[in-house]
Amino acid sequence: MGQGIAQVAASYGHLTYLYDAAPGRAQAAIAATAAQIEKLVAKGKISSDSSARAIGSMRAAGAVREACSLASLVIEAAPEDMELKVELLREAAAHAPNHAILASNTSSLSLTELGARIGAAGRTLGLHFFNPVPVMELVEVVRGLMTALPVVDRAVQFAFDLGKTPIVVRDTPGFASSRLGVIVAAEAIRMLETGVASAKDIDRAMELGYRHPMGPLRLSDLVGLDVRLSILDHLCYELGEQFRAPPLLRMMVRAGKLGKKTGEGFYLWRDGIAQ
Repeated sequence: MGQGIAQVAASYGHLTYLYDAAPGRAQAAIAATAAQIEKLVAKGKISSDSSARAIGSMRAAGAVREACSLASLVIEAAPEDMELKVELLREAAAHAPNHAILASNTSSLSLTELGARIGAAGRTLGLHFFNPVPVMELVEVVRGLMTALPVVDRAVQFAFDLGKTPIVVRDTPGFASSRLGVIVAAEAIRMLETGVASAKDIDRAMELGYRHPMGPLRLSDLVGLDVRLSILDHLCYELGEQFRAPPLLRMMVRAGKLGKKTGEGFYLWRDGIAQ
């Protein structure tokens, strides 16, 4: 997700610093992004000038201080762990300019809590992008209880500037999209678990019957089954039993079958393509 967000931001001319706690990961992300952009040039979807601008707008940062010191907007895309996000954004807040927006790409965690714990509630909000970021149009702008309205307005304009369509939602568990998306995915997993149909046929039903661009099981593989499970567990705690994770999902996560990133989930993945 972080790599995709960086690609889109750089493609629209924003100087974009990438940071990852794993040494060399940010530089590898830039190289992978450059390869993706060059594929778009080869297909004639973007010009070579646009490609050069995008690739030239990305920088690998060796520390949070370096990544954030000149930022007008910080976007965190760490795993769905509140403690991890607090630690990361607290450090970002310490080094970013006072006017910088502090945004989280979380799909379910409380922005109100996050802003309060990092000591910057007025400029903290959610910028929830969708995977794959360069393709998906929607961005959820999530306003925490104390987020200043001008900060929300700036975030909405940023999303428009990236060619996205933003919606503004209140800080409630699962926001709008995750709350709806995971309930569909959970039911699809239960259907697979009880033998209603194969994964491909369940997905095909939603793609052809409801015009979903991708079925819920393949999308779950793309998002990561561990991420799906984490969101369901959080929403079950916050909202109730309708979000209880199917046993099959929990079993697959325990087995390390997390979807595309491990090569196997509800589908087998070869060279980034579901089999």
